Amino acid sequence: MRALKRSTSAAVALAALAGTAALATATPASAASYHCKTSSHSVDDPSYTGPDSDNWDLDVTLCALRSGGYIYTTATVYWDGPYTAKNRSTLTFNKARFVLQTKKSVKGTDPVVKSGAYTGLEHALEHSSSNGNGSYSTGTLKYKAGSGRYLADGYIHLDWSGDGKSYRAPVLFTASPVV
Repeated sequence: MRALKRSTSAAVALAALAGTAALATATPASAASYHCKTSSHSVDDPSYTGPDSDNWDLDVTLCALRSGGYIYTTATVYWDGPYTAKNRSTLTFNKARFVLQTKKSVKGTDPVVKSGAYTGLEHALEHSSSNGNGSYSTGTLKYKAGSGRYLADGYIHLDWSGDGKSYRAPVLFTASPVV
């Protein structure tokens, strides 16, 4: 029992040291708080006409952060797909991507100052849980901020397998708050 107490004490001490080291090496982006907005959209699979439900309920959280003279933007996609999605697996999409954009907030249309297309969304969607659920996080875009305010925006592009068309109209979501 005494050896167990010593081992536990040593593990607690090491965990505390590791936590301190992790805080000391944290990037500026992790030290501040992201400003985020989540919005939803339901998408019908146009290639499926069977009796089962085929809608994909998508929630996207778009986040922006200003830290150390930079703007950081990121997004996470959550979905509740049809339970039959697992059965169709890689036959659901030809292509799917999330396009993340860093925009400068101005009067009128906000110009895109940096963007990235994340094609890993296709694999994530097609490898949903057995209930058709899942999530996917983009990378983080970093942009040297000038004067003014910035925000994260983005959309999903889906190319459904079996419908004979390429990418459909983008699925739009609500942008993050400005930073």
